[in-house]
Amino acid sequence: MMTSLATLTIGQAPRSDIMPLLMEHLPAGSVTHVGLLDGLSREQIEQRYAATEGDAVLVTRLLDGSQVTMAAHRVESGLQEKIDVLEALDCMTILLLCTGEFHHLHANNALLLEPDRIIPPLIASIVGQHRAGIVVPVESQVVEQANKWRKLAKAPCFAVASPYLSDDQALTDAAMHLAEQGAEVVVLDCIGFNRHHLDVLKKYLNIPVLLPNVLMAKLAAELVV
Repeated sequence: MMTSLATLTIGQAPRSDIMPLLMEHLPAGSVTHVGLLDGLSREQIEQRYAATEGDAVLVTRLLDGSQVTMAAHRVESGLQEKIDVLEALDCMTILLLCTGEFHHLHANNALLLEPDRIIPPLIASIVGQHRAGIVVPVESQVVEQANKWRKLAKAPCFAVASPYLSDDQALTDAAMHLAEQGAEVVVLDCIGFNRHHLDVLKKYLNIPVLLPNVLMAKLAAELVV
């Protein structure tokens, strides 16, 4: 039975890495978890979603904990198919679990909550004239996602660390690099970052660290009826 709220990850559901954090805010009995890559082998994922040279890329997590990189335009096409199916099953709110930038996703009747449309203007209103530091999972996204943060009053600085590679030192180094560049708030710009990563950075930083998945979960919870 379809619930009124569905989470939609670009990886495989359920996302054990972030579900505990999300479910602190979402009502457990009212949420269905769906993944773009559910039921697919790594070979099938490669066939359908592999990136070629020049493609914008997105990074996500499989059920076995491994990281996979995919072409953003292929992911967007697959997500739209999932959204259409969820709407046909009368899902009323769809929470997209990806902070990547999409351009053509839409829902006819359901409320589609896209982090890339909500988080950047929210961060912009929070930080004002202060400088934000953005952590992205892979190097190519520094250029690819710069447009997403164009509404910030002051150009952000970027650093690279993946939440899927179990490398706390790389994350710490990235955040410290942002602080050295004048960042006054750090945004962990991947849905895979969780409470563990936040706790790691609190040991070394004396500036706020924001998790987009928490902000999105709180918003979605307000829409559950």
